[in-house]
Amino acid sequence: MENSNAQKLIKQIQGEIISNGIIANTIVPELKKLREFALLEENPVVVKALRLAYEHIEANNDFLIEIPSDEPVDENEVKEFESTNTESLNYLLSLMLDLSNKHNIADLKEYNKLMIEF
Repeated sequence: MENSNAQKLIKQIQGEIISNGIIANTIVPELKKLREFALLEENPVVVKALRLAYEHIEANNDFLIEIPSDEPVDENEVKEFESTNTESLNYLLSLMLDLSNKHNIADLKEYNKLMIEF
């Protein structure tokens, strides 16, 4: 996100996640506030990612989506959960810091898909 206030808010939320973990009462209002910045920037992928993220946290009282894998998934292979919930949410937010990177946009779209399928 380009807005400096949005960037500060992302870093603030990341700091809270690292310090306190995912506390729905604290994180959800901040994600909603961050979504308002995304609406102003007219970035539908980020707007959707933030809405899905806070709805997911409200419903589950946690962020249960894994970091998207770069590797193709083998249906027969047993998946091991490789990232913690805080790492995954932190990564999702870090993607929003540089939206000019096409890989970040691709990962945000993958997060959206995973949150919808959850």
